[in-house]
Amino acid sequence: MLLDFEQPIAALEGKLREMQQLAQDSQVDVSEAVAALEAKINALKKETYANLTRWQRVQLSRHPDRPYTLDYIEGMTEKFIELHGDRTVADDKAMVGGFAELDGRSIMFIGQQKGRNTKQRQLRNFGMANPEGYRKALRLMKLAEKFNKPIVTLIDTPGAFPGLEAEERGQGEAIARNLKEMFLLKVPVICIIIGEGASGGALGIAIGDRVLMLENTWYSVISPESCSSILWRSWDYKEQAAEALKLTAADMLQAGLVDGIVPEPLGGAHTDVPHMIQTLKKTILRTLDELEALPQEERISQRIDKFSNMGVVIEN
Repeated sequence: MLLDFEQPIAALEGKLREMQQLAQDSQVDVSEAVAALEAKINALKKETYANLTRWQRVQLSRHPDRPYTLDYIEGMTEKFIELHGDRTVADDKAMVGGFAELDGRSIMFIGQQKGRNTKQRQLRNFGMANPEGYRKALRLMKLAEKFNKPIVTLIDTPGAFPGLEAEERGQGEAIARNLKEMFLLKVPVICIIIGEGASGGALGIAIGDRVLMLENTWYSVISPESCSSILWRSWDYKEQAAEALKLTAADMLQAGLVDGIVPEPLGGAHTDVPHMIQTLKKTILRTLDELEALPQEERISQRIDKFSNMGVVIEN
C-alpha cells in the first residue's frame, strides 16, 4: 500500500525496474544510469522521510504492513506462552500477553493486537480493548510481580472500546485501576508505543519506568480525526488537528512525556520488519540493564516522580 507522499518515490522505483529489465532483455550496459537513478531514489527517500508532517507520521503509524505486538513477540523471543482471560468476564482478544524468553531472560510481554484482514480485525476488535482486556493486563502484571519478572508493554490502539457495554462493565474504572497499580509495581516496567497511542486506551498499559516511542508513531489524548470532528464538526481538518496536537515522537520527547525514540528503517517499520524487530530487542535489553541496576525503591520513586512532574503550570 502506497501513501500519497510516497508516490514520487514509487514512480522513480518503477523507472528503475524498467531500466533494469531493459538492460536484461537487450544486454545493454546501463549500469551508470542505474546507479545514478538509485542514488536519486535514495536521496529522495531521505528528504521525504526526514520532513514528514505530523499527519503523514500518523498515516505511517497505521500502515497495514507494520509489525504488530505478536509480530514483535514472536520475532524477538523464544518459548512465548500466551495467557488468557481476566478471571472475571472473558478473554479479550484485543489485549494479548504472556511470558517469553528474551536472550535467556524471562519477561512478561503485554500489548494490544490488531488484525491483518477483516476476520482478524473483528476478532481483535481493531485493537480496542474492553474492560476485561485491561483487567487481564493487570492480572498478568501482578503475576510477573509475584515471580519477580520484568514487564514490557507494546502499545498500539486507536483507543479503548467506546461501546455502551464496555462502559457498563466499568471501562473507566479498569483503566484507572491499571494506572494506580502500575505506579507501584515492584519490577521494572518498559512501555513502548509501536503504532497508535490514543487516549486512556493507550495509557492503561503505559505507566512505566521508561516510556519509549518508535520513530513513526503517535501518542495523544485524542486522534486527529476525532479532534477535527469536535472542533470543526468535520473530519476534513484532521491534518490541521494533527499539527495542533503535537503528537509525534519528537513532540512527546520535547515535552518530556516520553523517555526516548527508537529509530525505524528508512520508510517505516514495515519496510524492513526483521531489522525493526532486532532494533527493538536491543533497545529492550539495554533498557532492562539500566533499570535492573537501580534499587527497587529508587526505581519506584523515580517512576512516580516522573509522571507527577509532567505538565506545565503558567501563573499570572
